[in-house]
Amino acid sequence: MKIGLLTSGGDCPGLNAVIRGAVLNGIISHDDEFVGFRNGWRGVVEADFEEIVRHDVRGLSKQGGTILGSSRTNPFEGEGGGPENIQRMLDDNGIDAIIAIGGEGTLTAARRLVDEGGINVVGVPKTIDNDLAATDYSFGFDTAVQIATEAIDRLRTTADSHGRCMVVEVMGRHVGWIALHSGMAGGAHAILIPEQPKTIDEICEWVESVVDRGRAPLVVVAEGFTLEGMSEAHSHKGLDAFGRPRLGGIGELLAPMIEERTGIESRETVLGHIQRGGAPSAFDRVLATRLGMAAVSAVHDQAWGQMVSLRGTDIEVVSLQEATGALNHVPASRYDEAKILFG
Repeated sequence: MKIGLLTSGGDCPGLNAVIRGAVLNGIISHDDEFVGFRNGWRGVVEADFEEIVRHDVRGLSKQGGTILGSSRTNPFEGEGGGPENIQRMLDDNGIDAIIAIGGEGTLTAARRLVDEGGINVVGVPKTIDNDLAATDYSFGFDTAVQIATEAIDRLRTTADSHGRCMVVEVMGRHVGWIALHSGMAGGAHAILIPEQPKTIDEICEWVESVVDRGRAPLVVVAEGFTLEGMSEAHSHKGLDAFGRPRLGGIGELLAPMIEERTGIESRETVLGHIQRGGAPSAFDRVLATRLGMAAVSAVHDQAWGQMVSLRGTDIEVVSLQEATGALNHVPASRYDEAKILFG
């Protein structure tokens, strides 16, 4: 078979390991051919692709980013967009199937292409936010947590030196997994996540409790967190290609509010895209490689409209509908567990 690979949406550590796992399994086990679409769905819409051979993936699992490039292109838009045009492009170039590696937006688009046009697509879940349902963990998450934890460790020393309250904003559009894990690992005194709106008074109580014990407060907040009374997450950066608000900046709102109410000097740090960069962790390299290999097996099983996922320690195949129909929210029990450590 001739299989097209694409990486779409926000990049994350582990994408190259997926590509390597898929190509090696396809060539060794099935004598497949591979092409890589450049810059995600944009490469599909514009018929922009390159051949990938075994030599191209040598040593790739430890490399961050993606050799194929990425974008947030909507495959239903543009002159070459839509299932009819995409199928014609695939037929003209002898491409039998697409493995789409991406997050919520990418896999939702993949599902539509299957449902509305019968395109042969298999999905691989990619999101540092860990917000996709139907998989216990997605690759990139472990690395993002490690990066955030290292930043928290560094901010703690400067906070202690000046007796400041540090507000650390991490990624997490609709879910608080990065904030929860990095906050617990870094010993945060408060963790604020989208699933659990809080009042500024509650936050200030935790901050003042820390100061009363002679410590410098450290607050970790997910970018999608909302204070009680806010109708939506803070956004001032417009919309992405899928019509979703580009979030960020809640830390810049919280730090001045904390300082005004408590009199404690407060500073915010937005980690932003640093969480997406660098080499993947060992866990993410292994998970990504396994998912890439499983995706090729799913293609040969003609599991169109399906996604490979991690369940426990096993790789399984689930429907894209199940994966994109709901978000993987942080359960209240997990937050209550962490809340014991606040203040």
